[in-house]
Amino acid sequence: MRDFSQHDEEKDQELDELLQRYENLRKGRSSSYLEEEAFEKIIEYFESQEQYIKAFQAVEIATEQFPYSASLLIKKADLLLNRRQYDEALALLEQAAIFDNSNIDIYILKTEAFLALDRQEDAVALLNEALELFEGEDRVELLFELADVYDDYEDFDKVFDCLKEILQQEPDNEEALYKICFWTDYTGRNAESIEIHRRIIDEYPYNELAWFNLGAAFQGIKLYEKAIDAYQYALVIDEKMDYAYRNIGDAYIRLRKYKDAIESLEKVLELSKPEDVIYEAIGYCYEKMKNYAQARFYYRKASHLNPEVGYLAYKMAFTYYKEEKYELCIKQLDTALKLKRNKAEYNILMGECKMQLGFTKEAIQYFTNVVRLKPKSAIGWEALIKCLYDAGYYEEALKQLDNAVMMTKNKPVFTYYKALLYFVMGKRKEALLHLEEALTEAPAQLKKIIQINPSMLQHQQVADLILKYKKRKSNK
Repeated sequence: MRDFSQHDEEKDQELDELLQRYENLRKGRSSSYLEEEAFEKIIEYFESQEQYIKAFQAVEIATEQFPYSASLLIKKADLLLNRRQYDEALALLEQAAIFDNSNIDIYILKTEAFLALDRQEDAVALLNEALELFEGEDRVELLFELADVYDDYEDFDKVFDCLKEILQQEPDNEEALYKICFWTDYTGRNAESIEIHRRIIDEYPYNELAWFNLGAAFQGIKLYEKAIDAYQYALVIDEKMDYAYRNIGDAYIRLRKYKDAIESLEKVLELSKPEDVIYEAIGYCYEKMKNYAQARFYYRKASHLNPEVGYLAYKMAFTYYKEEKYELCIKQLDTALKLKRNKAEYNILMGECKMQLGFTKEAIQYFTNVVRLKPKSAIGWEALIKCLYDAGYYEEALKQLDNAVMMTKNKPVFTYYKALLYFVMGKRKEALLHLEEALTEAPAQLKKIIQINPSMLQHQQVADLILKYKKRKSNK
């Protein structure tokens, strides 16, 4: 058995001799003759060395000697495309097609030229014409080209159609299976994807990508249990498919099975490089399970990988708030606000903490920030008005209520707040009028106001009014 290094040495020697013969021919030193195949090797060598000027010189000499060679004309067209001489390249490709219209490279290079000239419709027409001429692997290659063209001018459903056609021809085509998963999610064509992958699995039951894609399509239409089953089959075939574990984790989160989600997400960490999103997802699961210390542990791990993301500090802060550890919550919020001062959620939580600790004026300032940042959102206005109410600033609260009504297009909750404020200010008539109006518009929101001031129910007129609307509702 010959040594590979000896074989490589012989090939290098052959190439050196070929290049020497080419140099002699180029400089007119001898009457040496090069075959068409020899020119192709020389051109390919110069291209591999990124010596494109030399490659072009060689192809020009070659096409002078072999003017009817389709393969040399195609090579010259390819080099012209690199020089952005698109019209010249197209003319050469037309010429090459006269000598050999069965060469797929003619259609691929023409497509490249059309796209460069912003002639997408011509590219589509050309490729559709070529699809009638080719079969097998060549046809699959053309379908991938056509998919890229549709992607280029954002006809994404047709990208999906091309991939679907490839999988009809080659059900186990790996590239198409990878791509169709993305485009299914992007186009929302999950039902079709389910049918496509069920057919593939019938023919190739051990294709883990087909099982994974089936799971992703089920997940796309919120059939999470079926999605998990499909991913589990993919993992039986390839137990190291970390993306299947990742998606199973997401599906369990959607099903609120947080313990199961944590198990799957921990498998992702075993199989792949640690990612902040995985640590964050595990933290979220622990938060939902009310294990706030563990939630913070994972949020902190996520923040070590992505220290510029303020919302992880906010998430940690929120767990402290849930535990009524307001000073620690504020400490984390300070970090979040340094990274993103104008984030309404950070300001509202800071305001709530300041209120709980009795720093009313500071709380009002943070809530004022919120309504400045999100003037059309009722949440900030509610927080500000409730804060002013708790602090006994009733006149200021009424003034802000007028602003809230104007900015939020008269949300019924603010009519309840007006009733509440007039009630504590001793203006019973105005309070009852606003309460009746609010009960007419949104009876379900009454409980929000009663939670703030349960003593309202002890007043007979208020109780009678509420009872009247309850009866009216039950009679409907």
